[in-house]
Amino acid sequence: MFNPSRDQVRQFFFETWRKYRGGEPLTPLERMAVQVVLEHAEYHPVLDAPEKYREQEYFPEMGETNPFLHMSLHLSVIEQLSIDQPRGIAAAYQSLLKKHGAEHAAQHDLMDCLAEIIWQAQRDQSAPDGAKYLDCIQRAVMRATPGN
Repeated sequence: MFNPSRDQVRQFFFETWRKYRGGEPLTPLERMAVQVVLEHAEYHPVLDAPEKYREQEYFPEMGETNPFLHMSLHLSVIEQLSIDQPRGIAAAYQSLLKKHGAEHAAQHDLMDCLAEIIWQAQRDQSAPDGAKYLDCIQRAVMRATPGN
């Protein structure tokens, strides 16, 4: 399993953005990352200033969003959808897509579940619970279904 450090994740996004802006060839993963970055214009100034943001701390309790975590969650969900793992996520996503009418918003419902499961695993010092993840996704779909 790929488990990059905080610094590796940040460097990946900084380098990918630099390569994209410079017109350099990108790997398939970098191309996926660029699509995520392009959906988040608010993060462009961060990616344009690695010397300023490489070590930046983000505090959710103060209303701050960690752009690197946010973009990483998008990439994780996109990868999960591409291979339908956990099984059924792709079908759930299609239901969410019908609700929202936009891929980005539908991904956010899945990302909320993924972030919750990761937080629980860190809190409990355990592996992420796949069953709880799927349950959260199904609850999101139920909320998205008219009449529920």
